[in-house]
Parts: sequence; C-alpha cells; structure tokens
Amino acid sequence: MLPQNKPACSRLEETLRAGHFAVTAELNPPDSADPNDVYKAAEVLSGVCDGINAVDASGANTHISSVGICALLTRVGYEPVYQVTCRDRNRIAIQGDLLGAAAMGVQNVLCLSGDDVTVGDQPEAKRVFDLDSIQLIRTVRMMRDESVLLSGRKLTTPPCFFIGAAANPFIPPLDWRPQRLAKKIAAGAQFIQTQYCFDIPRFKEYMNQVRDQGLDKQAFILAGVGPLKSAGAANYMRTKVPGVHIPDEIVERMKKTPKKKQQEEGKKICLDMIEQIREIEGVAGIHIMAYRQEELVAEIVEEAGLLPRPIANVRLDQPAFCINA
Repeated sequence: MLPQNKPACSRLEETLRAGHFAVTAELNPPDSADPNDVYKAAEVLSGVCDGINAVDASGANTHISSVGICALLTRVGYEPVYQVTCRDRNRIAIQGDLLGAAAMGVQNVLCLSGDDVTVGDQPEAKRVFDLDSIQLIRTVRMMRDESVLLSGRKLTTPPCFFIGAAANPFIPPLDWRPQRLAKKIAAGAQFIQTQYCFDIPRFKEYMNQVRDQGLDKQAFILAGVGPLKSAGAANYMRTKVPGVHIPDEIVERMKKTPKKKQQEEGKKICLDMIEQIREIEGVAGIHIMAYRQEELVAEIVEEAGLLPRPIANVRLDQPAFCINA
C-alpha cells in the first residue's frame, strides 16, 4: 500500500496523497547556458502543473543538464522532477548527483534507463548502463530509507525523495508490461509516468491488468499525453521515436485536417485523451509532454478543466531569483 504514515517528501507527493488529479509536464532543456531560457519555459508551466520534469538528455541528445535545470528551478521555489538516466553515468556519479540534487532542495526523482545513443546526434558516444532502471530505483530508496550508499558507507543526512519510474504499456510483449511495472514498484517506485497514451483502448486494457494486480494501490500512475504539432510530426514520432505508439486513425485524423489547423487538431486530440483517461479507474493524473510547446501545455490544462491546481508550484517563503535583475 502507498505509505501514509510518513510525511510527504514533496508537494507533488502531497497532491497525490490528498487524492487530487495531478498534472506534471516536461520542461524541454534549451541548448543554452543562459538560465533565463530555463526560467522562461518554467514560468509558463509553474502555474498549471504540480511538478516540472527536468529532462535528462532525452533522445540521447546533449542539452543543459537535468541537475542544472533542477538547481535553477529550486532557486525560485518551483517543484522539479529530477530525471536520472543510467545511460551516461556510473553508480559513483549517479549517487553523487542525487546527493547534490537533494542538497539543492530537489525532492522528486524519476529513474530511467535512457534512450540508446544510436537515436541521438552523437551515436559514437559510449554507453554506461552501470545500473539499470530497477537497480537505480533500489539505490535511491536505499539512500533515502537506510541512509547508506551502495558501498555501505553511511550518510550523515539522507535525502528525502519521492521516487518515480517510467512505464510503457505499448511495447510487446504486452502481457509482460504490468509485470515490469510490478518490479519497479517492488524496487521502490512510488509514482509512475507513462509513455504517450494515444491508444486509449490499449491503455484501458493495461490498466485492467494493473488493477487486477493491485498495483494502482501501490503507486500513483500518471498517464502520458501530449499534443501533436502536425501530421508529419505524428508520423515522425511513431516511426523514429523509440517506444511511441500512435494508432493509424490518429495519424489519419491529422492528415485529413488542413495544414493550418493541424496544431489545433493535435491539441483537440490531446484534450480528448485527457477526458477519457480521467474516467479510467486507477489513474492518478497525467504527464504532459509537448516538445518546446510550453504555452500549449498551459492551454491544455486550462481547457481540460484542471485549474486551479490545489497547491501552488512556488515557495512563497523563498526570495525570487533572477539573472540580470
């Protein structure tokens, strides 16, 4: 069962524990060393979601680091979700980054394997994968609950993390996907963010299997959604982006829409998905992925009737921070 006897580590955890339908969204990292580029995107998201995912080199492409984004977001009191992948760092670096993130006020961690380097813009890069995602989840839980590193050394002060993991209901063998989820929850995952759920009938079947195993009572499940920018983008995503499944009827719906109206149609599809997802038992919220379209995220959350958010995504007791102020 989900723990209720211990204080929540984060505002996101508080929101989910209280039974509110949660909203998280991805802040797609800029190719820039200017912190204001991060703040511009975060400002749009902060008022419409309960947690802002700091993406860790998604698609195996280099951007400003996830821990760097988290450091900036915590300065102004936003609620970051620190994405950590196993692809690029060994266990020594990962544990050090986790402690550093905790020291900066990061309280949510999403443990990921990471996209393979072959899909990125530097395919010659070496893979690390010293840990896999389940081992990473166990590591974070051990640091938090046992106050110890993998080496056995004790921590003087443990981190307080709300631990998350990813799930993809759409990769064959489909019957194995809930088993994979169960392993991540057993390892210590408390919340789950899924891949895009364009195939609602398949997602419903997945959730039936999840409920049959009682997994929805053991972790908070946030369904992945997002707007399609165009028919071409939809086709690219389902053919080039690993793990993304978009049914033919969705692509055809986009193709039949005049080009000038395709972005609006993509938003309507996303809103339709959210409406259906909210009716599925066991779903605790949504995770919105909209690459470099933060303004559209705000529109989607508002038009889906998910405002105002129950807990403000800013710490009013902290001083504002702004470069060049």
